[in-house]
Amino acid sequence: MTSKTAAQDDTAFLGHPRALGFLAFSEAWERFSYYGMQSLLVLYMTKQLLLSPQVDRIAGFPAFHGFIEVIYHPGASIQAVASAIFGLYTSLVYLTPILGGFLADRVLGKTRTVILGALLMSAGHFLMAFDVSFLLALLCLILGTGCFKGNIAGQVGALYGDTDLRRADAFQIFYLGINAGVIAAPLIAGTLGEKVGWHYGFGAAGVGMLIALVIYLSGRRYLPPDPPLPAKGVARPKLPPSERGTILLLVALLPVMAASVLCNQQIFNAYLIWADRAVNLEIMGQKAPTTWLITLDSAVSVSFLAIMVVFWRMWAARFKEPDEIGKLTIGAFVSVAGVLCLAAGAAIAEATGTKVNLLWCVAFHVLNSIAFANILPVSLALFARAAPKAVAGAVIGIYYLHLFAANQTVGILGGLLEKMPASRFWFMHAAIAFGAGVVFLLVGRIFARRLSPAAVGPDPLEAAA
Repeated sequence: MTSKTAAQDDTAFLGHPRALGFLAFSEAWERFSYYGMQSLLVLYMTKQLLLSPQVDRIAGFPAFHGFIEVIYHPGASIQAVASAIFGLYTSLVYLTPILGGFLADRVLGKTRTVILGALLMSAGHFLMAFDVSFLLALLCLILGTGCFKGNIAGQVGALYGDTDLRRADAFQIFYLGINAGVIAAPLIAGTLGEKVGWHYGFGAAGVGMLIALVIYLSGRRYLPPDPPLPAKGVARPKLPPSERGTILLLVALLPVMAASVLCNQQIFNAYLIWADRAVNLEIMGQKAPTTWLITLDSAVSVSFLAIMVVFWRMWAARFKEPDEIGKLTIGAFVSVAGVLCLAAGAAIAEATGTKVNLLWCVAFHVLNSIAFANILPVSLALFARAAPKAVAGAVIGIYYLHLFAANQTVGILGGLLEKMPASRFWFMHAAIAFGAGVVFLLVGRIFARRLSPAAVGPDPLEAAA
């Protein structure tokens, strides 16, 4: 392929360039590996790894535990230590894309950085098979995800020219690939880990990552070439004051966004531990694997992502559609309703001495999925549209810092699960999400003009790419 983008008449994959199929399927398997491992991580730590004698075999763990104690103060509770490790790991996964973006833009190019990320992630998954290499495995996964995550998405955008309107649909297809991997991960890796052996689950995740790498390499010849790396010593033009003000406002929104997604991010941590102990997971007389709750959440999320797209199109036909801040406000308040279902289920169980009815969890996942559809994709769209073109890539990298902060907070709050009734634990999460909704409401009233398309300029897809 001689041009820097796919040809306009390349419609080999669902009306899109052939390369999109390879990128989407590669990302699906990468997400399968990532979420397969993540769905098992906290259960594995609390049920095996952090117990004696396994914990004594982890290389470097005494020093690492000392670091965890200084930062998170988990005490002697295994669940609190596991929650802290989970929070640190999952937050760093959203910090390293900045490093991955720098490597791709300045040193290696996107293609080689994606390959490096896939190799590091594969190594990390297989290192999880050994107690001694647990911390090294997490390090490989953190660095590998940072190299892989943002850059493969950037390659999707690079398939299309400035006037090619297929780009928006391409990201929807790409996102469906992501969710397909998330749905399959607990069913395969999660079930193997819980029912057969933890390391079988981690091994399945490693195999998934190798499949992702093979698919990516198979489609490499269809990808447009990476843009040339910048010459050393070339100065970047300065941003005008209005664009600097927009960036500052976006950065100021990061902690609010972190608070708004807190309930969603807690699903992989304290929620799994609580559900494993307190929720009645029996189906037809058999206890379902706890990790299947993640598959339930992913399946419902995919459904409501599609439903919300249709809903807002129908709404816009008759009424004024809310802007991004308006949808973020709605999402935050819906998230409050979702987590209040968990608080109510826990309160009833505490009062009656029974296990929590599974229907409370189903209600939570439905409401949380509606909230997710109005928070995460919408917030990314806001940053992509509002980011000044000259620093669009950096701003998108900064966007992921709210997930870094959210997962750090998840790790800290997760340690409180054993220190308070579960009903109060979930009500605390609802209160935090409620605060985020109030701030979004105020921002929409005060700074709406600053973030409007007329103020920051059009062409968000070009910025997102």
